[in-house]
Amino acid sequence: MHHQNIKITVLLFVLLEVSLLFGQQKPNIVFILSDDAGYADFGFQGSTEFKTPELDKLAKKSVKFTQAYVSAAVCGPSRAGMLTGQYQQKFGFEENNVPGYMSTSGLLGDEMGLPTNQLTIANYLKKQGYTTALFGKWHMGNADRFHPTKRGFDEFYGFRGGARSYLPYDKNNVLTKNEDRLERGFGNYLEHKGYLTDKLANEAISFINKNKKSPFFIYLSFNAVHTPMEATKEDLKHFSHLTGKRKILAAMTLAMDRAIGTVLNELNKQGLDKNTLVVFTNDNGGPSDANQSNNSPLSGTKANHLEGGIRVPFLMSWPGKLKKNTTYNYPVSTLDLFPTFLNVANGNSSKLKQLDGVDLMPYVNEENKERPHKVLFWKKENRAAIRNMDWKLIRFPDRPAELYNLKEDISEVNNLANQYPEKVKTLYKQLFAWELTLERPLWQLRREFEGHAADRMDAFKKTNIKK
Repeated sequence: MHHQNIKITVLLFVLLEVSLLFGQQKPNIVFILSDDAGYADFGFQGSTEFKTPELDKLAKKSVKFTQAYVSAAVCGPSRAGMLTGQYQQKFGFEENNVPGYMSTSGLLGDEMGLPTNQLTIANYLKKQGYTTALFGKWHMGNADRFHPTKRGFDEFYGFRGGARSYLPYDKNNVLTKNEDRLERGFGNYLEHKGYLTDKLANEAISFINKNKKSPFFIYLSFNAVHTPMEATKEDLKHFSHLTGKRKILAAMTLAMDRAIGTVLNELNKQGLDKNTLVVFTNDNGGPSDANQSNNSPLSGTKANHLEGGIRVPFLMSWPGKLKKNTTYNYPVSTLDLFPTFLNVANGNSSKLKQLDGVDLMPYVNEENKERPHKVLFWKKENRAAIRNMDWKLIRFPDRPAELYNLKEDISEVNNLANQYPEKVKTLYKQLFAWELTLERPLWQLRREFEGHAADRMDAFKKTNIKK
């Protein structure tokens, strides 16, 4: 009897060890998102003006996606798509939710937000046993019912709105919008000390230390390098060759890069790096007029459907699982993050029929040599775009549609619409067929801003027509 009890005890111990081993095999997931950065404003993207040594090191350990897209050219809808894995227009989140700028014909103020019937990737990862955290910008609604801790995140340190100062609010830096307040958890408001980019990274490091023995998901959502243009004197000293907003942007980018480096170094220090999937990308194209970001060689900026508004830098690293220092050249979407994260967490994205993204792992590992997406769509009011293979049609409210072959013309300077009228017609109809499946927008900016968007696009549209 005594020997039998010993055998049972040993068996239970072995089973427990196996269970823990398999539990630990689920990778940690660290998703790092920058805000309003220029496509060309990183060393790994070819910049010689900006300094991003930490991201450059990450790029050498990563798969670099050369044709990565967001699902919207502005930050709110883009993030809604990332978090749900769906085209956000399907549930009415078509436009940025910016209180004070909206048409009175839709939802207003704090009523705008990610509909509560939409589950986020954090909801699903919790079901897979993950501890989840968001550090930084939320922008999915200011009302309490939209709060990150009610949308799948166990921990939150950041702000509910879409942009805020990098410095603490006080009598010299006056708070004007409640959604800009720095918040820990739910309803605990207290301003930070120092520079916010650094603080967000420090919070992520603290979370890693507290949760290193079980799988975790970090959404490190920097407000850098979104306006306001605020940098430290120390970082500005590194860019004496630059002036004006471009100099400040370079310093803000350096601060973000350094902050990212501290988080990645902590993963290494804790021995977690080999079992952590790290993704870095940006939420939309750089707003060159607002922060002097550089989207070259792409045409356009944030808020329009030229490549400069929707194509973004994109890195994915997972030691031993993904080939380091390689490129993936087919088009992918940030909608793909949801199913990719869920599946590496031992979930099953194929059961979720609402998803528009795909699991990228079989593609980057060359198990599937097809394109992840033959067709991608974008829409904002009357403006829209469709990419079918290498052909892209852009529809405008104030001019005829334009057609580009992106394989031959990444800068979209050679409009082929007159040469291929049947292609224009086919893509136009395909785009419209997709639009018929969408929900009406729950809110929209005042109509006047559509005119501003057209002017902005024209100001930054490349015009050196190829012969």
